[in-house]
Amino acid sequence: MARIELQAEIKAALVQRLQRYVETELKLEIGAFDAEFLLDFFAEQMAPTYYNQGLADALAAFEGKLEEVADAIYQLEQQSPV
Repeated sequence: MARIELQAEIKAALVQRLQRYVETELKLEIGAFDAEFLLDFFAEQMAPTYYNQGLADALAAFEGKLEEVADAIYQLEQQSPV
Protein backbone atom coordinates (compact mmCIF):
# COMPACT_ATOMS: atom_id res chain seq x y z
CA MET A 1 0.00 0.00 0.00
CA ALA A 2 1.25 3.46 -0.82
CA ARG A 3 1.95 5.81 2.05
CA ILE A 4 -0.87 8.24 2.73
CA GLU A 5 0.27 11.81 2.12
CA LEU A 6 -1.82 14.70 3.38
CA GLN A 7 -1.84 18.23 2.05
CA ALA A 8 0.28 20.54 4.20
CA GLU A 9 -2.66 22.63 5.42
CA ILE A 10 -4.66 19.54 6.39
CA LYS A 11 -1.71 18.07 8.27
CA ALA A 12 -1.12 21.40 10.06
CA ALA A 13 -4.78 21.48 11.14
CA LEU A 14 -4.54 17.91 12.44
CA VAL A 15 -1.37 18.76 14.35
CA GLN A 16 -3.19 21.67 16.03
CA ARG A 17 -6.13 19.44 16.89
CA LEU A 18 -3.77 16.87 18.37
CA GLN A 19 -2.03 19.55 20.42
CA ARG A 20 -5.38 20.78 21.78
CA TYR A 21 -6.48 17.23 22.59
CA VAL A 22 -3.29 16.40 24.46
CA GLU A 23 -3.50 19.66 26.39
CA THR A 24 -7.20 19.28 27.25
CA GLU A 25 -7.35 15.56 27.99
CA LEU A 26 -3.85 14.83 29.27
CA LYS A 27 -2.99 18.25 30.70
CA LEU A 28 0.28 18.25 28.73
CA GLU A 29 1.61 20.84 26.36
CA ILE A 30 3.43 19.54 23.33
CA GLY A 31 4.99 21.50 20.55
CA ALA A 32 4.08 21.29 16.89
CA PHE A 33 7.12 19.12 16.13
CA ASP A 34 6.19 16.55 18.79
CA ALA A 35 2.54 16.59 17.73
CA GLU A 36 3.52 16.06 14.08
CA PHE A 37 5.81 13.20 15.09
CA LEU A 38 2.94 11.61 17.04
CA LEU A 39 0.56 12.15 14.13
CA ASP A 40 3.03 10.46 11.77
CA PHE A 41 3.26 7.53 14.19
CA PHE A 42 -0.53 7.15 14.26
CA ALA A 43 -0.68 7.40 10.48
CA GLU A 44 1.96 4.72 10.04
CA GLN A 45 0.83 2.32 12.74
CA MET A 46 -2.95 2.72 12.94
CA ALA A 47 -4.24 4.38 9.80
CA PRO A 48 -3.93 1.23 7.65
CA THR A 49 -6.42 -0.55 9.93
CA TYR A 50 -8.98 2.24 9.50
CA TYR A 51 -8.21 2.54 5.78
CA ASN A 52 -8.73 -1.19 5.25
CA GLN A 53 -12.00 -1.09 7.21
CA GLY A 54 -13.15 1.79 5.00
CA LEU A 55 -12.35 -0.27 1.92
CA ALA A 56 -14.24 -3.25 3.34
CA ASP A 57 -17.25 -1.04 4.11
CA ALA A 58 -17.14 0.45 0.59
CA LEU A 59 -16.94 -3.02 -0.95
CA ALA A 60 -19.91 -4.22 1.13
CA ALA A 61 -21.95 -1.19 0.02
CA PHE A 62 -20.98 -1.79 -3.61
CA GLU A 63 -21.87 -5.48 -3.40
CA GLY A 64 -25.26 -4.57 -1.90
CA LYS A 65 -25.98 -2.18 -4.78
CA LEU A 66 -24.78 -4.76 -7.31
CA GLU A 67 -27.21 -7.26 -5.84
CA GLU A 68 -30.03 -4.71 -6.17
CA VAL A 69 -29.15 -4.20 -9.84
CA ALA A 70 -29.04 -7.96 -10.43
CA ASP A 71 -32.49 -8.29 -8.83
CA ALA A 72 -33.86 -5.47 -11.00
CA ILE A 73 -32.49 -7.10 -14.13
CA TYR A 74 -33.94 -10.45 -13.11
CA GLN A 75 -37.34 -8.81 -12.71
CA LEU A 76 -37.10 -7.53 -16.28
CA GLU A 77 -36.67 -11.01 -17.69
CA GLN A 78 -39.64 -12.31 -19.65
CA GLN A 79 -40.91 -15.85 -19.78
CA SER A 80 -39.80 -17.65 -22.89
CA PRO A 81 -42.42 -19.78 -24.67
CA VAL A 82 -39.76 -22.35 -25.47
